[in-house]
Amino acid sequence: MGAVLSIEAPGEVCLVEEKLPGIPAGGFMLATTHSGVSAGTELTYVKGTNPYLSSTWDPALGLFTEGTPSIAYPVRGIGYMQVGLVVETRTRAVSEGALVAMCYGHRTAYVADPMADRFVELPDDLDPMLGVYVAHMGPICANGLLHAAHDLHGPAVQRLGDGVRGRRVAVVGAGVVGLLTACFAMACDAAEVVVVDETPARLAIAEALGANVLTADEDPAMDLKRRWRHGRDDRGADVVFQCRGQTRALALGLRMLRPQGTLVDLAFYTQGAEEVRLGEEFHHNGLTLRCAQIGRVPRGLAHSWDRERLSHETISLLRRYGGRLREHVITDVVGFDEAPQFLSDLAARRRQTVQAVLSDHVEDEGG
Repeated sequence: MGAVLSIEAPGEVCLVEEKLPGIPAGGFMLATTHSGVSAGTELTYVKGTNPYLSSTWDPALGLFTEGTPSIAYPVRGIGYMQVGLVVETRTRAVSEGALVAMCYGHRTAYVADPMADRFVELPDDLDPMLGVYVAHMGPICANGLLHAAHDLHGPAVQRLGDGVRGRRVAVVGAGVVGLLTACFAMACDAAEVVVVDETPARLAIAEALGANVLTADEDPAMDLKRRWRHGRDDRGADVVFQCRGQTRALALGLRMLRPQGTLVDLAFYTQGAEEVRLGEEFHHNGLTLRCAQIGRVPRGLAHSWDRERLSHETISLLRRYGGRLREHVITDVVGFDEAPQFLSDLAARRRQTVQAVLSDHVEDEGG
């Protein structure tokens, strides 16, 4: 038996027992050591704002339509940042005692089938807690950089940093996605990386990671355009990564771009985008807006830039920035038994976090 986090209804979160299936031939069993919480996507299910809860997703048409919701309560198995210890195996693909990164939701245990489940074995020199970024969250951010590279070089992209190397980069939002994206840009030798956010504590984290910062409460677009000059009547960021699910953040990102610059959008706007103003800078400066979703890499790059390569790029980043990420970005480590109240508090804004990790070894983690 194991336990799985269950959202019974908006605002109602609990742990329920889950009977594990038998290990299939070629499969293996995991005991979860760490499970990262996405304070963005996951909370949309706790709040009841996720579009899958109110409409039908047609994958063939790529449209949300009226009809039976694609997901109904109770919602179980959300979460995409898991690290597990292999406790039993029936395959030579992975050995007992190995630590692997996967996406199987907030569960204390899981039975995996390598023919259906993607997993990444973690190297011995990587902090296991940072492994929560390897399977999915890191590739999300790396895919943002890949879109910037494709925007500049098309299918001729050779390296992840081809779109930021030697260029001036702005990152809007100092949540986990923004902070990891900023680290990727710095690791790829951007000329300068500036993180913009409204929260001083989060800007302090960005500074600790090595980025420059500006507060969104002032006018960062004016500041950056005075600071970043490319030529006469050509000022601003070469590329902006928009990593905050607020429409005012998207509007701000567009304002910071140089003429004909590109904004790569990694945010999730559950309430639409009524505040976005397309009649001003977007139109008059000939800007480009690109959505970078982990479900797709840029056209023409799928063969050479699959999810495995993006995970490899993530491991490389974690080897370089792991100590600082562990110290400054992972702000909460809580036990699985505390998870229901923790998520409820986050959704109700009774508590704040940057990156929370669920673990049954909280004392060992220093949490």
